[in-house]
Amino acid sequence: MTSMSKISTIHDEKALNEQLVIPHPRLVDLFKTLDGDIMVIGVAGKMGPTLAALAVRASDQAGVNKKIYGVARFSDPASRDWLESHHVTTITCDLLQADQVAALPKIKNIIYMAGRKFSTAGSEELTWAMNTLAPTWVAEHFKESRIVVFSTGCVYKLVDIAQGGSLESDPPEPIGEYAQSCLGRERIFAYHCTKNNTPMLLYRLNYANDLRYGVLYDIAEKVWNDQPINLTVPFFNVIWQGDANNYALLALSACTVPATIMNITGPETVSTRYVAQTFGRLFGKKVRFEGDEGRRCYLSNAALCHRTFGYPHMPLEKMLQLQAAWLQSGGCGLGKPTHFEVTDGKY
Repeated sequence: MTSMSKISTIHDEKALNEQLVIPHPRLVDLFKTLDGDIMVIGVAGKMGPTLAALAVRASDQAGVNKKIYGVARFSDPASRDWLESHHVTTITCDLLQADQVAALPKIKNIIYMAGRKFSTAGSEELTWAMNTLAPTWVAEHFKESRIVVFSTGCVYKLVDIAQGGSLESDPPEPIGEYAQSCLGRERIFAYHCTKNNTPMLLYRLNYANDLRYGVLYDIAEKVWNDQPINLTVPFFNVIWQGDANNYALLALSACTVPATIMNITGPETVSTRYVAQTFGRLFGKKVRFEGDEGRRCYLSNAALCHRTFGYPHMPLEKMLQLQAAWLQSGGCGLGKPTHFEVTDGKY
């Protein structure tokens, strides 16, 4: 198995996906003792397929026979085909249909990734239904499981860069209906956690990067295409998606009652200006900036995660090199910008 430090470039999606499903040694050790199978709900999103495939890989390396399930509506059949080819058992389910949720097999370990963010404006009711109603049915149906609930660092307030990142103990102050509904999702799960004695962990992530999307992709693409970089948000956090996937599965070992809250991201406070200038140097391009350079942004302190599960295996500088090489070699994008520069909560 090639280590992250020895990778110089990743030129195609097959090679990229292979890097995203490398288990950390801690994860392999966990799978040797973790009881029960694993179900990833909302598996068809940006992170879900490689997270489910990572669980399969970790199970194989641990020498255990775990069945990995992937649940989604699967509006894109290609994602279902990819999962099945990687030995993930797929189940079609509309989470807004209570009877379909009730028909899901009761699995011991649940990774809940389902949610709605973009296109919230104008259809706020659908965002709230997806982010709070579906969790009600899932939490009750899987009350005898342990559940890792994906959330976001956007439930915190914007912080001044001099203050450092938000801690898990900081009170949420979500801006906008998307972030408010994400806090609603957390509250619904937390209610069922204490009501039913269901161990849970609230997984507050920002931002995962996998070369086809993410903050680094967004900035690199603009530099590559000679577009100006907006400095409204001057700093951000980022983590390699492979590390974020590993942390999500490791989080099954940290579920508690009441629910544990954990920030998931890399250790650096990353400068937007620095990243853009780094890509400019790697591409041989002049970088242009626009907008007033702000001081407030979403930043999370992930010390608890790193203390519990270890530091990410992919360093920032390697991510920058791989991201640049990806674009230079014609690597594709998902067409799903993060909108990390948004500060008014409207996505």
